[in-house]
Amino acid sequence: MDLTLLIFFLVYLAMGLGSLPFFRVGRTGAAVIGGMAMLTIGSITPQQAWNAIDYSTMGMLFGLMVVSAAFVVSGFYGWLARKAASSNVSERALLAILIVVGGVMAAFLTNDVVAVSMCPLLLSITLARGLNPVPFLLGFCFAANTGASGTIIGSPQNIIAAQKLNLSFAGVSEITAVPALLSLPVIWLVITYLYRDRWKLAMPSTDGNGAAGATEPPPFSVGETLKAAITAFVVVVAFVFSDWPRETVALTAAGVLLLSRRVSSKSLLHEVDGELILLIMGLFVVNAGLSATGLPQQFVTYLAAEGINLNNPTALFLISSVVSDLVGNNPAVMMLVPYLHVGGDANYLGAALSLGTHFSSNLVVFGSLAGIIMVEQAKDRGVKISGAEFSKAGVLVTAATMIIAVVWLLI
Repeated sequence: MDLTLLIFFLVYLAMGLGSLPFFRVGRTGAAVIGGMAMLTIGSITPQQAWNAIDYSTMGMLFGLMVVSAAFVVSGFYGWLARKAASSNVSERALLAILIVVGGVMAAFLTNDVVAVSMCPLLLSITLARGLNPVPFLLGFCFAANTGASGTIIGSPQNIIAAQKLNLSFAGVSEITAVPALLSLPVIWLVITYLYRDRWKLAMPSTDGNGAAGATEPPPFSVGETLKAAITAFVVVVAFVFSDWPRETVALTAAGVLLLSRRVSSKSLLHEVDGELILLIMGLFVVNAGLSATGLPQQFVTYLAAEGINLNNPTALFLISSVVSDLVGNNPAVMMLVPYLHVGGDANYLGAALSLGTHFSSNLVVFGSLAGIIMVEQAKDRGVKISGAEFSKAGVLVTAATMIIAVVWLLI
């Protein structure tokens, strides 16, 4: 048991810090190594490890990643970014446009994919216009995180929770949509206040890696974008109105999009976040290894005895918020979901978990993959966003949006 606990602790330490101390092992590597270590020391059998990896969750996640990737290779993201950033509007209006775009896109196309696709484009366009890219990147990132809470397909952690808790698409959105929408003007107010005198670049360029370092997006194809949009619409309709297994719906949509005469399947699959899939598979095994010890169940029982009930939506919202900022939102959901007893309040629990992990993820850079992606891609192009600068805006955004969410859950 001691070795099992040590492996679990080291894996989640890497989740929080971004890497394993003293080793060049990132989050995905730590999850994969941890899963293999659980097998090696006998914490879990090979069959139990395979059973721990929820195939329906992985199938739904992969299928939706392919749907999102279709908008990337069709050039839609690039076209949308250029349209938004080249519009003849003030900096404040441009920020508002990007926040709305980020929030709405993330709700239906998963926030991590949206962040990966849009951040390089926003960097290139803002630098070319002589604008300080930081407020626009922060606003877009914050909006992608909070907007993703609006649907069960807005992020990988929502997909995991939806499959495990058998959540209703419409039932969860009925609760989360309002706070998700209200979060967008809050983000705009905070960013415009903090950067009211810093819209322009102090110098014409950064270190030479700015706009020139950005990858040219694919050319815009109306036909391929229309195909992706129709497929995405059908997926959402099927999620809301049919009883078909969600993983089957998502994988069927992926198959339709991969079968194309104009777009190669290789280019679509290239946009799928294979590292995230491996990370989640590894964490399934690591969590199952810890669960086999019986300690998590004892801890949940202890919390209940102390009056902290994970199955209370408000308590779950607060606990998931804290855990999310310690280890990241995807690992946080994977830690908590197995100990939720779903019943008539399943959608409320799912909504509380979604709002807690999304709204708190703007507090620190490593609170979400979208935040990590944005900061790393900005650094690669010579734009530094320190943890302190991220959190300076993130603290205000997180505090205000979480108050909105708590009030909404209570009423």
